[in-house]
Amino acid sequence: MRLVSNRLLATTIVCAGVTVGVAGHARAQSAVDLDHLTATQAAADLCAGKYKSEALVSAVIARAKARPELNAFITLDEAGALRQARAYDAAHARHGSCKPLGGVPIAIKDNIEVAGLPASAGTPALKGYVPIADAPVAAKLRDAGAIIVGKTNMHELAFGISGYNTAFKTGAEFGVRNAYDTTKIAGGSSSGNAAAIAARIIPAALGTDTGGSVRIPCAFNGCMSLRPTVGRYPQTGIAPISHTRDTAGPMAGTMTDVALLDRIIAGGSKIEAASLKGVRLGTVAATMANVDDDTKAAFTAAVDKLKAAGVTVVDVDMPKLAELNGQVGFPVALYEAYDDMVAYLKRGPKISIEDLAKGISSPDVKGTYDGLVIPRKLPGPNNSVVDAKPAYDAAIKTARPALQQLYRETFANNHLDAIVFPTVPKVATTANPDASSVPNFVLYIQNTDPGSNAGVPGIQFPIALGVTSKLPVGIELDGPSGGDRRLLAIGLALEKLFGRIPPPARL
Repeated sequence: MRLVSNRLLATTIVCAGVTVGVAGHARAQSAVDLDHLTATQAAADLCAGKYKSEALVSAVIARAKARPELNAFITLDEAGALRQARAYDAAHARHGSCKPLGGVPIAIKDNIEVAGLPASAGTPALKGYVPIADAPVAAKLRDAGAIIVGKTNMHELAFGISGYNTAFKTGAEFGVRNAYDTTKIAGGSSSGNAAAIAARIIPAALGTDTGGSVRIPCAFNGCMSLRPTVGRYPQTGIAPISHTRDTAGPMAGTMTDVALLDRIIAGGSKIEAASLKGVRLGTVAATMANVDDDTKAAFTAAVDKLKAAGVTVVDVDMPKLAELNGQVGFPVALYEAYDDMVAYLKRGPKISIEDLAKGISSPDVKGTYDGLVIPRKLPGPNNSVVDAKPAYDAAIKTARPALQQLYRETFANNHLDAIVFPTVPKVATTANPDASSVPNFVLYIQNTDPGSNAGVPGIQFPIALGVTSKLPVGIELDGPSGGDRRLLAIGLALEKLFGRIPPPARL
């Protein structure tokens, strides 16, 4: 990880070891219980003067440095975060005013620009790119008083679901690691966020999602997240894949914190928990394909618990869901990746997409860029490739509108608040290069990808630790386009019903 000094624009210091002042760490920890602290509670505590932001940020930094094996951070801005914390404490002492995230430490995925910190998007060619301004989504959080302690590791260029990035590491092994079992993947592409939240390093973080990238890592690590309706959040200042599919998304240990971050970014009044007795959810048989025993058992138990709480759960049919999704997913993402990245590089990093591709470290992402993105191709029959433009045009003009219509009709005809399903079919797999294989990619986006392509909102919620695996299992609720606030209200009710799953064992 990079420890960034006050003179970040001039220098960064690479640090792979752990150096924590024991006395300072003990003092910081004495007032702050990171194992149970939420961003919402921290903001209230800091406002009430129960402890200082400097103590909280010091505790967060110490814990981050004590967990190098997670490979959760690319940049840890120790000096800058502490400077901001002291400034908050001084201002609070003078004026007593409070902000929604005043003095609260958060982390930001490294493809989202933060002024004065590198924005590598997890790839070597961009490791020296230091933006001079915050992306609008980051600026909203900073304006609300948040202290950005660092930039998190991710699947390289956000092109994957494993988080097995060979470009950056602080531990002995490659890949962002699962907080519950470091031999397993953390998921992707917002990998470091989920690992850091699950390890109780930070209470909340901001990631991005194209096909499941805030939901999949939270499913693997037992955290909560929102993929908002596309367009709800501004996308400027974020290294892209696809303008049709991309969105930033909040991630946290609680749905209360997810809703807080959403309100800060999108605006609006505070969201209250829904009455579960008025909620109607649909289940789709296709989402249960390929599920492992732990996931099936946990999902079945969760549905029973929802029904007992008064939720109406009905089976619904979504004909041609897989067919339509297949006509949209890869054609849109792979075709738009070229033009969108060229435009981003021209605006900010000022390098060519060819130079970007030359530096790609992870073999799976290298193959995708060299074989598909750069030549504007799509996978064809018998290991061939075909021109991407015809399939892209068909996706935008015909298949995506049809997919969106299918979702609209499903919600309307069945009077649904949301569709509920296992976020991923299986718990986290072993962390190694094979985790990034095409079959694994296709498997793990099975349930998250359709809603992404339709542009609808979805929340991920942890429900249990697998009986056999002892790894987190999550459920997702996808709602109608623009129904983010209703979805979050249901999520807040689920939080009361299910609570938080047990934290990972401390090392």
